[in-house]
Amino acid sequence: MRHTKVGSVMTTEVVRAERGTPFKEVARLLGEHHISGVPVVDGAGRVLGVVSETDLMFRQAETPDPWLPTKRFRLTGLTPGGRRRAAKAGALAANRLMTVPPVTVHPDDTVVAAARTMTEHHVERLPVVDEEDRLVGIVTRGDLLKVFLRPDAEIRDEVIGEVLVRGLWVPRHSVHVSVTEGVVTLDGPVERRSDKEIAVSMTGRVDGVVAVVDKLTYRLDDSRVQPEEQAFHGVSDNWLRRL
Repeated sequence: MRHTKVGSVMTTEVVRAERGTPFKEVARLLGEHHISGVPVVDGAGRVLGVVSETDLMFRQAETPDPWLPTKRFRLTGLTPGGRRRAAKAGALAANRLMTVPPVTVHPDDTVVAAARTMTEHHVERLPVVDEEDRLVGIVTRGDLLKVFLRPDAEIRDEVIGEVLVRGLWVPRHSVHVSVTEGVVTLDGPVERRSDKEIAVSMTGRVDGVVAVVDKLTYRLDDSRVQPEEQAFHGVSDNWLRRL
């Protein structure tokens, strides 16, 4: 299956900052372009870090409230996290505001991999870099969600052609495939139980699929067949483990 690549959904005109971009200019860039963060680049265009709205908010959070009594001791400044927050609260330029190291992706990464990276690092946008870490684009959560705008007919064609016919050698019309609002229903007979499991798993990985309704039946329960025997039935155990 051919997953959509980051390069096909990313934005190439990227709002960026340099090391010495002042605090107020960074804030202006975020507000003017309605974005939540900007990559910081060096003179060669290499991404050094990212300044987000959260980084800028440390300044506001550390400003004393005139209506509250002054705290004599601030033990939070003794921790590494507290020291980083204090440094950002007093930062005057992007090089001190930015979060490092930057979390990035490459144009050839799949949208699935990019989505996992976003989730793991709790970020809403990722700089896209080339092999030399130079900025070539930006990808946002909204960009990654574009795969769910694929037409149902296009999803159906891929499930039939790539999953069933090429992947499992299932005759084109033996399994009925229907797609409604990204929900794929597989209905019909396959030869083995492992074919059924692989068909459902592979279909769920097709770009744009929201869910899979499994109505498949099978003739042979090969769940207890030894790996050596499975290899003679067209689908090897190694392939099944990779799913």
